[in-house]
Amino acid sequence: MTDSKHVLVVDDHRDIREPLVRYLSQNGFRTSDAEDATTARQILNGNSIDLVVLDIMMPGEDGLSLCRHIQATSEIPVILLTAMVDDTDRIIGLEMGADDYVTKPFNPRELIARIKAVLRRTEALPPKTVQAAEGPEIFQFADWKLDSTKRALIDTNDVTHPLSTAEYDLLYVFVTHPNMVLSRDQLLDLARGRDAIPFDRSVDNQISRLRKKLEKDPKNPELLTTVWGGGYMLTSKVDTL
Repeated sequence: MTDSKHVLVVDDHRDIREPLVRYLSQNGFRTSDAEDATTARQILNGNSIDLVVLDIMMPGEDGLSLCRHIQATSEIPVILLTAMVDDTDRIIGLEMGADDYVTKPFNPRELIARIKAVLRRTEALPPKTVQAAEGPEIFQFADWKLDSTKRALIDTNDVTHPLSTAEYDLLYVFVTHPNMVLSRDQLLDLARGRDAIPFDRSVDNQISRLRKKLEKDPKNPELLTTVWGGGYMLTSKVDTL
């Protein structure tokens, strides 16, 4: 796997960035590095990058902002580096779409193991068929809108229906992968909440709750349908506003 994978390391600390780049190269990865978000954006625009290792705390544009840009404009997985022991940055990063995080100081062998795990997982996932735009996003489907800035479901009368974190993350996966059968494992991975969202075996329960909000007859769903032996599917055209 590693001999063809191109990893971009973004960290303003040279004493961390350069040894990490050398270690990744010694272990079969192609590498690029950037000391700030501006340089990283240029590399991302001019190269085919398979994964980004991204420091959160950087001068100028920080890592969380760059992470959001990467996730909004591409399918490139991101592993965050953080020196913070507080959970806040980690949770925010996961909510913005980061695939994993590593706390500094870190063992480079552990980081490589996480890189390989993320690459294996993301390669097995279906691509988005509705690309999220950078900035505020509203997805329109059937008689509903999903507002990503408010993390809310809105009906045709402009009435807002609050969603739990798990419900929102699942619905966001569905609106960005409409008319596509998604297994429970794929839903968990695409929701990118393995540490922040407590619903592994309760995916079915979250689907049931979503149906109660979305369907005219939750017992006979027409929007969030079950594909026996496969998973679930959002059977609707989705537009972004």
